[in-house]
Amino acid sequence: MRAFALDALPFWWPYAFGAFVVALSVAATAHVVTRKRDVRAAIGWVGLIWLVPGVGTLLYAVFGLNRIQRRANQLHRARRRLLLSTPQALSIAREGTVSAVHADLQPMARLGEQLSGRPLLTGNRIDPLHNGDEAYPAMLAAIAAARKSIALSSYIFGDDAAGRPFVAALAAAVQRGVEVRVLVDGFGARYTYPPVHKALRRAGVPVALFLPRVHQAGLAFFNLRNHRKILTVDGRVAFTGGMNIQARNIHADHPPRRVRDIHFRIEGPLVGQVQESFAEDWQFTTREVLDGPQWFPTLPEVGSTTARVISDGPDGDLEILRTVILGALAQARQSVRIVTPYFLPDQGMVAALGVAALRGVRVEIVLPSRVNIPVVQWAASAQLWQVLRPGCRVYLSPAPFDHSKLMVIDRRWALFGSTNWDPRSLRLNFELDVETYCTSCAATLDDHIMARIAESRRYTLEDADARAFPVKVRDGLARLLSPYL
Repeated sequence: MRAFALDALPFWWPYAFGAFVVALSVAATAHVVTRKRDVRAAIGWVGLIWLVPGVGTLLYAVFGLNRIQRRANQLHRARRRLLLSTPQALSIAREGTVSAVHADLQPMARLGEQLSGRPLLTGNRIDPLHNGDEAYPAMLAAIAAARKSIALSSYIFGDDAAGRPFVAALAAAVQRGVEVRVLVDGFGARYTYPPVHKALRRAGVPVALFLPRVHQAGLAFFNLRNHRKILTVDGRVAFTGGMNIQARNIHADHPPRRVRDIHFRIEGPLVGQVQESFAEDWQFTTREVLDGPQWFPTLPEVGSTTARVISDGPDGDLEILRTVILGALAQARQSVRIVTPYFLPDQGMVAALGVAALRGVRVEIVLPSRVNIPVVQWAASAQLWQVLRPGCRVYLSPAPFDHSKLMVIDRRWALFGSTNWDPRSLRLNFELDVETYCTSCAATLDDHIMARIAESRRYTLEDADARAFPVKVRDGLARLLSPYL
């Protein structure tokens, strides 16, 4: 058999192949310049497409296209049509209650409504739960009391001292005839081995992985994670915040590398919005529609808190949570207090923080003194000077590592949930937060932040300038990776 030789091909094949590559590059470029809103990202992709012909187009097709948006939007529309058959869904879709908040906060309330598509709901009760020592017993008690339905979603669900009691409680609920659905992020499930979804399946608990593996979901989905933390029981009580299910959160057990965090128990009409978010994620993953009174009962008012769920993800056209944060910074008149484990804001958010400080607002940012991901800490250190120079105050909290995500404006408006101040949370992850228009709730969280400040070390512009030159270079190089950290 004769070996295949290139000279056996027609003389014109290199020209045809070259024309094909050029045509693909032109098409990819047209897609970039018409779809990418970030000019720097567009320039980067166009440069890659033309500097590495063919390969650049392939990389853009794999990593640059937001394929998840089309599928998610289709399922979202289907979910809305089916969801409106339930009484609770009709109450979720009713006219907003912007007038329920003070007049000077109404612009902020309208912003949240326009961005989220959800109204403010009155009559809620929200209780903070500190660390796994308070949160996990309350969550397990709610699961034990479930009679109709349980929905649980977590980024990390460890098969460890924290996770195993949840597996047992969920299995017991299934045995009682409760409808149970568990959603674990496909990447977060691998934080412990063996992964917890195997134990859940052995126990007969319906569980699904969100975008499970590269070879199943495709490389284009690998970077998109479900970072939401949700537990709803009988559609009447919900738990959400920033806390994963893992042994590091149980301080009484004295685990190595403890994690400090805060979660929230919710009752009232707001639970319907939390449930709605889970139902959309579940349908996105499994195509099963969760509907009916066992999932969406009619919810009476039980408290005095006015609040709204704000969910965000790469399936939307707007960076919802980023815009809400920018609106809150513009609304601030006296104080802004922020707690976040990862602080890599983009230039627009840096500018908004600086403008607030220059207007005379007391802007205080609490960060961990030691971040659990060193490269993230290095990248954050490279840009802290940008918020310090206009007058923002930065505090480094002592160990244990603080994983909380809180923002309080003027002790009257608060935001809590799963979102970090980094590009991954604000652009790539599926996140869920709650904004509250409640003086007592905001004041409680503000006092919590001030207590953290009291035990923290202030980090100044002089500290940033005093870093050794090699450290500054290291931090600057790490900052180049910030869009993906």
